[in-house]
Amino acid sequence: MTAPTRATTPSPDQPGAAYTHREILQVMTGLLAALFTAMISTTIVSTALPTIIAELDGTQRQYTWVITSSLLAMTITTPIWGKLSDLYDKKLLTQLSIVFFLVGSIAAGFAGSIGVLMIARALQGIAMGGLTALVQSIMGSIIAPRERGRYAGYMGAVMAVATVSGPLLGGIITDSLGWRWCFFVSLPLAVIALIVLQLKLHLPANTRGKTRLDYLGAVLVSITAALPMLWVTFAGNDYDWISWQSGVFLAAFLLIGFFAVVVELRAPVPMIPLRLLGNSTTIWMIVASVGIGVGMFGSGIFLTQYFQLGTGATPTQAGLMTIPMIISQLLSATIGGLIVSRIGRWKPVMMVGSVLLLAGLTGLGTVTHDTPYWTVSIYMVLMGIGIGGLVQNVVLAVQNTVDVKDVGSVSAAVAFFRSLGGAVGVTILGAVLTNHVSSNIVDDLAEIGVDPSALSNGSGETSLDITGLPEVIQTAFHHAYADAFGSVFMIAAFVTATSVIAIAVARGSMLRTTIGMTPTAEADATGETADVEAELAAETENDERPTDSSAPEKD
Repeated sequence: MTAPTRATTPSPDQPGAAYTHREILQVMTGLLAALFTAMISTTIVSTALPTIIAELDGTQRQYTWVITSSLLAMTITTPIWGKLSDLYDKKLLTQLSIVFFLVGSIAAGFAGSIGVLMIARALQGIAMGGLTALVQSIMGSIIAPRERGRYAGYMGAVMAVATVSGPLLGGIITDSLGWRWCFFVSLPLAVIALIVLQLKLHLPANTRGKTRLDYLGAVLVSITAALPMLWVTFAGNDYDWISWQSGVFLAAFLLIGFFAVVVELRAPVPMIPLRLLGNSTTIWMIVASVGIGVGMFGSGIFLTQYFQLGTGATPTQAGLMTIPMIISQLLSATIGGLIVSRIGRWKPVMMVGSVLLLAGLTGLGTVTHDTPYWTVSIYMVLMGIGIGGLVQNVVLAVQNTVDVKDVGSVSAAVAFFRSLGGAVGVTILGAVLTNHVSSNIVDDLAEIGVDPSALSNGSGETSLDITGLPEVIQTAFHHAYADAFGSVFMIAAFVTATSVIAIAVARGSMLRTTIGMTPTAEADATGETADVEAELAAETENDERPTDSSAPEKD
């Protein structure tokens, strides 16, 4: 009679050692505590931003820049954090990310101008880039892909809880204590996260020797990522979309992007491992990540703004009104993760999720100032189910194609493209919203015989502080905003359609049951790992540059 096998996951850095389910949960406690801290701080602020911008005498364009600054910083730094996690102490890097977030939160809380607020938000974005990359990297180094869906579901649930409580808590804090406390409230949470990480997060020592960091690659990748965002931010306002200035941005993007690719292909330890991104699954998941980023970041941010500026809801009410989307995301992430682990495939859950996300965004593309809330709620539920089934699994699908020694870099690369899509998407959608709002306000105020300059703060742009204006002008302001959001969501739907196509085309391989690409003897005895490895090998058979995950990396 054979003794029952203990459900363990072999440690890649300590042969023969294993992580039990309880030990993995202890590690996850520290990781999720850190992630929860950053997530809830971000979602708290999202509800308060209209009030913050109004008090600091900001405009709609500055509103978009405050959001974009954190997204840009997160996008640029994510691959850097990911590569560092493959080379150095993951625990120390995670704690450093939390410290960065602490400093950024304190600076934002004391900000007296939009410029200071943008710098503080950028520092928070750097920290978010670290946590995004490091959490995925640590999970990939201690949990086999077949079991990772289960724990990714836990992560998605924690993110959803943070997103549920954040807007509501942010609204209550803004209405009762003032918006500055939305930043200060994260301080005790960050301290608790640091303590939990110190006590619960125990990882094997990194065995890699001294390596040279790819500084040139980091600079080139950062500039390449920043150029599209800077272009779409200024295009349409400071110069025409089709102009010589746009041509300069395009030429600079192509030139620097070309040099970035050359440097990354030649670097001994590249910041973004292009050699590992050559299989078909990874390519299609990167395409899907861009669309998912636009749908997730863009629509999530603008929904709160729709409720406050489009319907006149208070910050607290706006937080409550987003709960249908967040609860559906919570359930989708948890249940979807369990389904992926049970069936051993990521594609079915992602296919359903992408279609539902597209349906939700298309529905939101029809909203106007007289759309009933229950209709908007249905669209939000569809979008929440879609996001919950996609965000973690798109990384899991790529992690399944590489060895554990590269899991940090590859995970960060996918997160990089998702964040880039979200950051560029938010900037473009913000520009579209600004143009449509300006046009709508001129038309709506003209109908009631009011000069549009009544809503200007002297800069020629629409001010978000309308508390002292007559009710008839406030109503016109809300209608102008509500009627402009439909086009924003519809553009996001068109971009997200690329994710549906990419996931449909991608080959849905089985998830392997080992952490590394080389199967263990115990796993081979069951025959399951051999089948998984054979399927993975078949998937990359026709790749132009196959990955040799067992080859030692050059110093």
